[in-house]
Amino acid sequence: MNVLLIGSGGREHALAWKIAQSNRLDTLFAAPGNPGIAEHATIAALDPADHRATIDFCRRHQIGLVVIGPEAPLVDGLADNIRAIGVPVFGPGREAAKLEGSKGFTKDLCARVGIPTARYFRVTSKDGALATLDDFGERVVIKADGLAAGKGVTVAMSRAEAEAAIADLFADGPAEAVLEEFLEGEEASLFVLCDGTTTAAFGSAQDHKRVGDGDTGPNTGGMGAYSPAFVLAPDLEERALGEIVRPTIDALAGAGTPYVGVLYAGLMLTADGPKLIEYNVRFGDPECQVLMMRFAGDLLETLLAVAEGRLADLPAPAFDDAVALTVVMAANGYPGAPETGGAVRGIAAAEATGAMVFQAGTKAEGKGVVAAGGRVLAVTATGHDVATAQAAAYRAVDALDFPTGFCRRDIGWRAVVGQDGPAG
Repeated sequence: MNVLLIGSGGREHALAWKIAQSNRLDTLFAAPGNPGIAEHATIAALDPADHRATIDFCRRHQIGLVVIGPEAPLVDGLADNIRAIGVPVFGPGREAAKLEGSKGFTKDLCARVGIPTARYFRVTSKDGALATLDDFGERVVIKADGLAAGKGVTVAMSRAEAEAAIADLFADGPAEAVLEEFLEGEEASLFVLCDGTTTAAFGSAQDHKRVGDGDTGPNTGGMGAYSPAFVLAPDLEERALGEIVRPTIDALAGAGTPYVGVLYAGLMLTADGPKLIEYNVRFGDPECQVLMMRFAGDLLETLLAVAEGRLADLPAPAFDDAVALTVVMAANGYPGAPETGGAVRGIAAAEATGAMVFQAGTKAEGKGVVAAGGRVLAVTATGHDVATAQAAAYRAVDALDFPTGFCRRDIGWRAVVGQDGPAG
């Protein structure tokens, strides 16, 4: 079977690495890809934003499955257009992708169906947002309504910080946003496969959004993650599936916009039980990297079954007992203006330690690789507990030679000190 993978980040490198292990695969194509993905796939000279060209490519190369990694093509309706020519797609259509494409859409769905989530208001002006602050306490969460690559959220801890975030959000004119109450608890990410009707849990993870050690500094697209999320005990996972995920899937199916792909539920585990923070309509990055390190099945067969509505025919997804942990190496300046062009060396030495180095913001230059984005590498390792996986990941990090890059040195710290998982 020929497969087309859409995307160019660390998530897509992890997917390519795992898909390439399937005996069902003939040729894996990737667009636009990156140097790491090119080790497992044939890079296609194709712009996924050009839907007509993508459809023509699928026809010419007899593509049997398209896997769409990032959120933007999904929100843009690429899955719908490819399905229209009869090619199976792993990824939701435009309407279902609004779960990520519009925070307001998701919050309204939650209110309509009774899904537990934070109290919220939708706002469309700076003055309206400022007036709405009076309905919250000192702490409030401010979210841009549309796609923001993981960085469109401000957790304001004071009125002054909230007002500054609102001013920034509306600085360029009209915008839409959601203001939410601040929820107390531990965060966890739950991943669920869905073929339109059938659902299957597909692992859990905890990520680290803040740029600095100790969860300090601005939000990023993610500086590291580990899986499984020990705080998401089996009873809490079942509650999240029953009270949050399945009602969402049912609501979309009832509206005639069935969800096909992976649904990533960001959860807050409060004293009242799990509450939805947000949905993403794709595998997370860097959460995908740790999930792929642990997944014990044939990924191609699993994704194809989802795309063809056959998920119920497969056994439940199985994962290794090992803990996987990934450390993101970012370019200096991230999450602001990253310093690009810096040489990245030592990948082979890092992988010789037993880790996987998934490339994200890289490009080939001469015989080497240089930084070409904010988050550049995701150094991923496994171990029997979080501390062991953490030590293995940082051994690999220290084998790299990336002088214009940096990373957090404390990924997994809560679990290592025994707050939500086995101590090392």
